[in-house]
Amino acid sequence: MSLQETVSAERVHIAWFGLRNAGKSSLVNAVTGQDVSIVSEVRGTTTDPVRKAMELLPLGPVVIIDTPGLDDEGELGKLRVERTNRILAQTDIAVLAVDAAVGLTELDKEILTEISSRKIPFAVAYTKADLVDAVVRERRAAEAETASLLSETADAETHERGIPYIFTSAITGEGIHELKELLGSFAPKVAKEKRILTDLVAPGSTVVLVMPIDSSAPKGRLILPQQLTLRELLDAHCTAIVCQPEELADTLASLRKAPALVVTDSQAFAKVNAVVPAEVKLTSFSILFARYKGNLKMLVDGAMAIDRLAAGDKVLISEGCTHHRQCEDIGTVKLPAWIEKRVGFRPQFAFTSGGDFPNDLSEYKLVIHCGGCTLPEREMQRRLEVASAAGVPIVNYGIAIAHMNGILARSLEILLGD
Repeated sequence: MSLQETVSAERVHIAWFGLRNAGKSSLVNAVTGQDVSIVSEVRGTTTDPVRKAMELLPLGPVVIIDTPGLDDEGELGKLRVERTNRILAQTDIAVLAVDAAVGLTELDKEILTEISSRKIPFAVAYTKADLVDAVVRERRAAEAETASLLSETADAETHERGIPYIFTSAITGEGIHELKELLGSFAPKVAKEKRILTDLVAPGSTVVLVMPIDSSAPKGRLILPQQLTLRELLDAHCTAIVCQPEELADTLASLRKAPALVVTDSQAFAKVNAVVPAEVKLTSFSILFARYKGNLKMLVDGAMAIDRLAAGDKVLISEGCTHHRQCEDIGTVKLPAWIEKRVGFRPQFAFTSGGDFPNDLSEYKLVIHCGGCTLPEREMQRRLEVASAAGVPIVNYGIAIAHMNGILARSLEILLGD
């Protein structure tokens, strides 16, 4: 990843849905100005979600996602539709492509109802407008303006205004600029105003970031939470001092005054806690991300479930990204060992990574999740909601590690107050 790129998880995700051969992929290509998706007369050409990062003002950095047809058939088709439904959990803005000659089908209405129930801003793009006459256009306009979304949780404004729509043609370019403008108008609804930590420290403050460089650290770069935290501090005109755990004592001793905050990688929590004076605030990157993308209280409550585990209980350890597992991997090696040491026995462990997260958590007594730095916020929130609906406690890595080291209260002090 280039240092000048905005990471995918921090971009606005615009997903494009529609039936097979509705002209969805052609529309995506027209909006992006590139051949992002394969276009063919054959129905079902798009078999997997296709992603393209780009800039779309005033939204800024976005990810465009082209999805398989909602009406895909057969066993593979079911899997593709299931994957399309997963994309909804990551979607900030949705576009439904509808063949102007066909109009809204029952499947189209179903997906619109689901999109609206999730409070996702959306628009309908009537495609292939160059192939229909004025009479058909009038029918489509009336269809959109009178359409009712049947979900009780749908946006009230949608009921009043009908469905926002626009006529487009990938051949003539009709409506492409207007569609971009319409998507841009959703900026206030998807703006991300939350900060990782600069609402916790004053401009000009000194913050020490403790970043271990060991066998699990990616070669030649920093991990994403470290990158984002460091950049945010620089943007806020704070002084960021970076060191490894072994250098922390000398680093603190070299400062003229105590730092406003020390942020550490969770794996070094115990070692860092022993070095940082009691009067200096201390937390971890993972705990900061519990607040930034998750539900801090819910995750803190989940930490208490570690001590309630019983022999034979099953624990799910889930990571949002995929990476090569090494001998000292935190998710599959270190955390299970720390939990076993804490409770005095080894529970049953299951592991997931990347886009895999069970919709049924009934077999688990606890979920331990990573900080979710690579996941869109909507997806992280969905996972928390799945756990909550199942009544299964969930905690993230940093909070779990702080709890097992007896320093959770200290690590939360700057976030929750004294």
